[in-house]
Amino acid sequence: MTAPHLPASISQRLRLRRRTALAGSACALLLWAGGCARREPAPAFSYTLLDGRTEHTAQALRGKVVLVNFWATSCATCVQEMPALAATSQALHARGLRTLAVAMPYDAPARVAGFAERHALPFDVVIDLQGAIARAFGNVQATPTTFVISRRGEIVQRIVGAPDFAALRRQLEVLLGEPA
Repeated sequence: MTAPHLPASISQRLRLRRRTALAGSACALLLWAGGCARREPAPAFSYTLLDGRTEHTAQALRGKVVLVNFWATSCATCVQEMPALAATSQALHARGLRTLAVAMPYDAPARVAGFAERHALPFDVVIDLQGAIARAFGNVQATPTTFVISRRGEIVQRIVGAPDFAALRRQLEVLLGEPA
């Protein structure tokens, strides 16, 4: 049905624009939910914990849902989100969630260790002195940046800035219910 005051070609273009906008919105919603696009495999990386142990690899995390959070002690948003990140990690750890807080290369290890100790962070804190992990995840520079990785080792979501922790927790609960 065309609008009575518009020529058919203009009316058709308007309908096409509306359909395209609706399709784009639907795809964006599905992408957010993790179902519209091909999921990218998480990069292979090894990491060093605050205690100096380096035998950890991304391959050892397969079969677990993993949150990788790039942060810095000098980042106000990072510091502000840590209690919510800790609460989410604690609530879902028993169901298979692993959380890695990757300190940016410019953050001094002593400062990171002091922060982790003062705040009793309940997850693995990773030192990325050379920036290799940040590069592996697409040259992460903005903090905080958080990646959600499925049990199959696929990146489901990349969040730049503070996450909506209620939505993030719902997403993690869905992923934790999926088979490996």
